[in-house]
Amino acid sequence: MKPKKTILLPKAAKSLQILGQNLKFARIRRRISAAMMCERAGISHATLTAIEQGKPSVSMAGYMSVLFCLNMHADIEKVASDDVLGRELQDLQLPKRVHS
Repeated sequence: MKPKKTILLPKAAKSLQILGQNLKFARIRRRISAAMMCERAGISHATLTAIEQGKPSVSMAGYMSVLFCLNMHADIEKVASDDVLGRELQDLQLPKRVHS
C-alpha cells in the first residue's frame, strides 16, 4: 500500500517550513546535536530531519516531542486560545430577545 501524501495549502506549507527552521535554529542555539535530540525525543534521525524541513508527513507527536525537548511546549497551548471569529459566529446565533 502506498503511503498517503499529505497535501497542504501553500500558506500552511510555508508556515510548517518556518516552524521546522525555527526548531532547528533553537536546537543549534542550545548546542544540542541532532543525535542527542533524537535520543531525547525518542525519534529517528530521518524524522528529525523531516521535522526540521517542515514536512507535513511527520505526526504531531514528533513535533511535540521536539518542542518538549527544547522546553518550548507551553507556546503550543496558546494556539486558538482566543478564538475571535468563533466567538463572533456564536454571538450571531444568540437569541435577539430573552423572555423572563
